[in-house]
Amino acid sequence: MDVDEVLLAAPRGFCAGVEMAIKALGWMVRVFEPPVYCYHEIVHNQVVVDRFRALGVIFVSDVTEVPTGAPLMLSAHGSAPDVVAAARANGGIVVDAVCPLVTKVHHEVRVRAGKGYTVVYVGHQGHDEAVGTVAVAPDAVHLVESEEDVRALPDPGTPVAFLAQTTLSLDEWRSVLASAQDRFPDLWMPGRSDLCFATTNRQAALKAIAGKADSVVVIGSPNSSNTLALERTARTAGSPRVMRVNGADELPDDLQGVVGVTAGASAPEELVRSVIERLDPRRGTTEVTVTDEDEYFPLPRELRELLRVVSAAAAVSLLAPDRDASDGAAADALPEDRQIAASDVLDALTQ
Repeated sequence: MDVDEVLLAAPRGFCAGVEMAIKALGWMVRVFEPPVYCYHEIVHNQVVVDRFRALGVIFVSDVTEVPTGAPLMLSAHGSAPDVVAAARANGGIVVDAVCPLVTKVHHEVRVRAGKGYTVVYVGHQGHDEAVGTVAVAPDAVHLVESEEDVRALPDPGTPVAFLAQTTLSLDEWRSVLASAQDRFPDLWMPGRSDLCFATTNRQAALKAIAGKADSVVVIGSPNSSNTLALERTARTAGSPRVMRVNGADELPDDLQGVVGVTAGASAPEELVRSVIERLDPRRGTTEVTVTDEDEYFPLPRELRELLRVVSAAAAVSLLAPDRDASDGAAADALPEDRQIAASDVLDALTQ
């Protein structure tokens, strides 16, 4: 390679929801003997999933695959109401690691459908988040992906609400919204869009570097919606060459000049470090920051309660596996959670 400089987008990588989910599953594998079950991939990143799988986590696509009484975590993308009910009826500890921003959309769907609205929901067919959201009120929700889908909708004969998958590209969301507003002039939508602040921030940071780079590398797995949105954002921003990679081993050998680098919201920072090391820029790396993120989502309520009552958790620390039980109960460790990075949790769990 002949790379002069790397422009590194900030923010990038783990968002608050991913941080929460990974730390929550980290607690689960410490507290319970394997296997711990997880409904769907905890986040859409193969490195993260493989790391937990090596620790005895079994990822399932149907909660009926979970043995009666086994501990179960529901993924960050949100689950259909009937899935949540079936999980809780199975007799084991259930921790729902749904991102609070997805919960907000579920609530909006439920409220609007209850008031007689038809919900136009823009999202990606088959994505875990979209599947779970549509299932909140399936008879009232129309899933659309494009302006053409909006134009093809039948006349609902009811008020119409516009909601969205949280991980969409801001640009594609705007185009579908414009079409929906043209089709339904009295369209209702939330005061703030449903798009995740982290998704929007990462796209803004990428736009700040894409036009200055000869090529852009987007780090993340192919089933990550926000990662694919970053890839589309880079192309829209005019980058002459855009590639998505799972890690440094997938980088082409002919990169040169200035290379922009970013990572999807479920991609660990360790992947960013390995990509930069492989690029080995002569003039080093310049981080371009468009905003600082300080959002924090606490561990799921069920997990916080569990850690307060399970005596075994008293000796468990995510970053100090050998912590003596006399150092304090798990409840005492919970306030430290905000200072613990999910990337450090992943590292500690493999030591």
